[in-house]
Amino acid sequence: MRIPHIYQPGEINLNQTLALLPDAAGHITRVLRMGIGEQVCLFNGEGGEYLCELSEVSKKSASVKVIEFIEKDVESPLKIHLGQGISRGDKMDFTIQKSVELGVTEITPIFTERCGVKLSGDRLEKKHLQWQKIAISAAEQSGRNFITKIHEPIKIESWLEQTSDELKITLHPRAEHSIKTIPEPSNGLRFVVGPEGGFTDAEMLKTKNCGFMDIRLGPRVLRTETAALTVLSALQLQFGDLA
Repeated sequence: MRIPHIYQPGEINLNQTLALLPDAAGHITRVLRMGIGEQVCLFNGEGGEYLCELSEVSKKSASVKVIEFIEKDVESPLKIHLGQGISRGDKMDFTIQKSVELGVTEITPIFTERCGVKLSGDRLEKKHLQWQKIAISAAEQSGRNFITKIHEPIKIESWLEQTSDELKITLHPRAEHSIKTIPEPSNGLRFVVGPEGGFTDAEMLKTKNCGFMDIRLGPRVLRTETAALTVLSALQLQFGDLA
């Protein structure tokens, strides 16, 4: 069985005994039904991972002893910040999950004119926490030892106007450039994807005025969740670590 890969925030030291967080402990004990002496890998988002051995197991808790630090790095050399127009239902959850698996570094959920999702106050805060938990779970599943940062949702104008040295791109079906023709993003890259209804003409003009380069993916119109993952895959293949 594959050794479970679990996020454990905070300091981790060799020979230390650690109590796993409740969600992780529950998964270990009730879902995987693991017992004393079996191994798990912990990571705290600061690089590398720690091979551990279960030392205590009960119905509601589990503790491990840290036995080895492993200098493991599966991060892409390409740093990518995705600005994703907030989509309805579970589409946004799906986009975040798969983007993390594909190696995205940061994600900012974006309110646009056509996003169709109304979130504010407590509902917005809960949704933001949910998206960060999805990113953590995706890192655990994919073997990443860093956690993708899910920024607080903001309006598209605020995100576009952020100061950045990254190469900036957006999608446009009639663009002159493709991913194969854009320059090497030596300072990382940020790209913005619209919601189900796409961007308005005013929003597209704003991306251009803020230095975003239009690129095309091909002749077909892609759904918002398909577009984000297709761009990520193409970028990782061109400049990152996809073979």
